[in-house]
This record gives sequence, C-alpha cells and structure tokens, in this order.
Amino acid sequence: MTKAPRIIVPASGRAASLPTVDASEGAVAGAPSRLGSGLLFALAAAASFGLSGSLARGLMDLGWSAGAATLVRVAIATAVLIVPGILALRGRWGLLRRSIGTVVAYGVFAVAGAQLCYFLAIGYLDVSVALLIEYTAPVAVVLWLWVRQGARPSALTVMGAGVAAFGLVLLLDVLGGGRISLVGVAWALAAMVGAAVYFVISGDEGNGLPPMTLAAGGLLVALVVLGAAAMVGVLPITVGFGDVQFVSFAAPWWAVLLVLGVITGAVSYVTGIAATRRLGSRLGSFVALSEVIAAAIFAWLLLGQAPMPIQMGGAALVLAGVVLVKVGEKPRGKRKRAVTDPVVAVPV
Repeated sequence: MTKAPRIIVPASGRAASLPTVDASEGAVAGAPSRLGSGLLFALAAAASFGLSGSLARGLMDLGWSAGAATLVRVAIATAVLIVPGILALRGRWGLLRRSIGTVVAYGVFAVAGAQLCYFLAIGYLDVSVALLIEYTAPVAVVLWLWVRQGARPSALTVMGAGVAAFGLVLLLDVLGGGRISLVGVAWALAAMVGAAVYFVISGDEGNGLPPMTLAAGGLLVALVVLGAAAMVGVLPITVGFGDVQFVSFAAPWWAVLLVLGVITGAVSYVTGIAATRRLGSRLGSFVALSEVIAAAIFAWLLLGQAPMPIQMGGAALVLAGVVLVKVGEKPRGKRKRAVTDPVVAVPV
C-alpha cells in the first residue's frame, strides 16, 4: 500500500494554508518510473539515431549527396510530425511565440547542422568513427554548463577530457600511421557542436514546449534552411535510383528513404527529447552514448565496417573519458540535486 504523504505542520499546531509534501517521501515516489521511462526513451532514440548513418551511406554509395539525403530525411520527418506537433500545443500559441528563438536554434544547429555535418563526415570516415567523434558532445555540454554556472571543472573532469582525447588519437589510428581525413574529422567535430546544442535545448523544460512540438518546429525550421540552401546552390543535391546494396541484401531506394525519414527522423527526435526531458541534459547525453554501440552494430551488419583492434581500444577510451567527465561533475549548491528531484514544493 502506498504510504500517505506526510504534511509538514508548523510549531503552532495549525496546518499551513498551503501544506507541502516532504520531498524525501511523497514527492520522489514517481522518481523511479520517471527515470525508467527516460532510459527506455533514450535507448529507443539511440537505436533509431544509430541506424541513420548506415542508411545514408548506402544511399550515398548509390549516388545521393549528403545534402539530398539530409533534406529528404528532414522533409519526411516534418510531414510525419507537423500535425501531432500542432495538436500537442493545444492552442497555446503563446508558448511557441515566446520560444521561437529556441525552436530556430534547435532547427538550425541540432537538426540541420548536426545531421548534415554527420552525413558529410561519413563520406570520409567509417560510420562508427564519425559518430564517436560527434558524441564527444557530452564534454562540450559540461563545458557549456560550466560557463553558464561559473563552476570550475574538477580534476576528474579534466582527466576524463584527456582520456577521451587520447582515445580519439587511437580511434583515428594516428599512432599506427593510418591516413586521417582531416575533412572528415572537421565535419564530425561540426556535428559534435550541433549534438551539444541538441542535448542542452532538449533538456530545457523552462520553455514549456511539448517534446512533439519542439521536434516538429525544429524539423520545419531545418527543412526551410536546407531547402533554401539547395535552391540557391549552396547545398549540392544529387540523387540516384535503384536498389541500395547492403552486405547481405538490397532494398529499393524509396524504402530506405522512408525508414530514414520516419524511424531515424521523426521517431528518433521525439523519443530523444522525451528522454532528455526526463533525464536532464547531462545524464541524457551520457545515456545516449549507447547510440555509438548501435551505430557500430548497424555499420557492421549493413556495410561490413568492422573496426580494427586499436580503434576498438580508442573507442573504449573515448567512452571511458566522457564517463569520467560526468562522474567528475561538481554538485551545484550544498546538495547535488538529482534530475528526478522536485524543484518546488508539492501542494497537497
């Protein structure tokens, strides 16, 4: 039987006009379910996001440009989410007007920028390598929050950043004399900036926008930006038709595009925002590192891209480094507040 919340009564013996629930008992009762649902959403987002690189690479091998694959993916995802996004707003257009800057930033950096730069990177790098570079974004998230909050990083955080940097050296096979595509690395780092913006904005509940509305609005902004860039010739657009050849099977180009837009586009953004709202930008960004594992598995199954042993060691160091950054994060105030703790007193 659920324990009744304890009402805090003043010393005078009369109940306060607005009694509150003791946060140690009633208010955190829903914390496990919130954390659990957040983890499920995060894993669903990681799996769907992780599939995008392999599908895009298959289309690019058929003759599609990175810009064309990104544009069509965003267009399909926008078509799927625009009506649900409007319905989720429930007529509260004032929320959208007040948050227009957030929606634009999300669309330009987190959707258009991150995805386009990632697709450009996989034209020069293996899918898992490009994504792992992009997913050093948690380090950028911690640095951004450090700048915003004015707290110096701990020694463990600095050590974690160093471990991740050395892991990148091994991942790119620099010590083994491997050829490095500086262009690919540059595009992957640009995608990392977009991913960092994605985590920070997705974890911000202050704007009050429903996750569906934020995703739909961001996708619409990205569609306008990418479409305008394509029309003026800044974004090269080339397409190919036929079957997309993977390792063990072939699929028609239109089927690959549908999966790219619906699953890796619409589903991934909604579940990703829902996860980060529940877990917070820091924890959400670290749980989302499971996308790297999903992407590596899909790249191996669909493209036959298997990393070398030294690259696997480098990948492990990168993951270990970003985890150290998280562990070394300094608490804010006297007690480190968990993302599931209530931020205000709960009225009875």
